Amino acid sequence: MGRLALAAKITHVPSMYLSELPGPRQGTRQDAIDGHLEIGRRCRELGVDTIVVFDTHWLVNANYHVNCAPAFAGTYTSNELPHFIANLPFAFPGNTALGQLIAKRCNALGVETLAHDATTLNPEYGTLVPMRYMNADRRFQVVSVSALCMAHYLDDSARLGWAIRRAIEDDYDGTVAVLASGSLSHRFAQNGLAPEFAFRIWSPFLEQLDREVVRMWQAGEWPAFCGMLPEYAAKGHGEGFMHDTAMLLGALGWSAYDGRAEVLTPYFGASGTGQINAVFPVTPQDGRAIPPARASAADGYTAVATRL
Repeated sequence: MGRLALAAKITHVPSMYLSELPGPRQGTRQDAIDGHLEIGRRCRELGVDTIVVFDTHWLVNANYHVNCAPAFAGTYTSNELPHFIANLPFAFPGNTALGQLIAKRCNALGVETLAHDATTLNPEYGTLVPMRYMNADRRFQVVSVSALCMAHYLDDSARLGWAIRRAIEDDYDGTVAVLASGSLSHRFAQNGLAPEFAFRIWSPFLEQLDREVVRMWQAGEWPAFCGMLPEYAAKGHGEGFMHDTAMLLGALGWSAYDGRAEVLTPYFGASGTGQINAVFPVTPQDGRAIPPARASAADGYTAVATRL
């Protein structure tokens, strides 16, 4: 019925907003903004009606959650970095029907998920920053999915991604894009050193690790990457424990995915963290590589908890 038309791993660094404003950081993140604008352009060209964002700033301690209110509007200041994002206005429509279909499919595949439509909960900046650049005209409806998962298995997040694809393609009458909104390595510069690391990675090890991962994505080495993801998430200080990445790869077919990433914004450093905008072509998949439901809490190496 429906179509998953675009998938991407994206940055949401708050310095993108600073880049708009007069001051010493003005214009310094234009490459990241341009990557978002290009993704928005492609979504329009593909006829996308809804963007689903896996948001690594939405922290949850139990279950997976889908914010599918009918509309979102307000003014946002980051509690984490209020000197970077302050008084940011936002407004865009939601998609309650798709959010409910996603939750239904996830639960059917054994991934306990709740859809929230009658809610005052607004999205976090992992959703708000990309929508500022991709969706300024409010063309797209938006659904936000929790991806800072504190007590969850990466395998479950991969199966959630596949369930979202099934909800889109089997149950939904429309065209959808999915965005994994989070960094690669996410080791912030130590307090007091942030200005020094504004455009750098925290350590040579993390930079080389990230660059090797990007090379693997471009080469299509998905079995190897999916196998290393739990350890990469831990040793690479992955943002949101890289649940957004597991969700994205789950939607694409996990280790059976056969596409190659297209880098729109080359890898860059931001306050010590590693960032990128990359599009992952959506290819036909049957889901056979998706990790199975766990038989027990200790079932299998790749089902290790996020705090490996």
